[in-house]
Amino acid sequence: MATSSITKNFVISGKEQVEMFVNAIEESAKNRPVRIPVAASEITDEAELVEFMRMRKKANGNGR
Repeated sequence: MATSSITKNFVISGKEQVEMFVNAIEESAKNRPVRIPVAASEITDEAELVEFMRMRKKANGNGR
């Protein structure tokens, strides 16, 4: 969760609540999804875009 999505203020008081909060943060850091690298290239002109769309249609079974 991005920190910008936190829109409420909350108060953590007492040693037990602090420990629970810290444990929750540490657990969430352990359970991060594995990042899978992908190969990508930038389409820089109209001819490349047309070719990409042609290949996309063909791959999706719409190559009419």
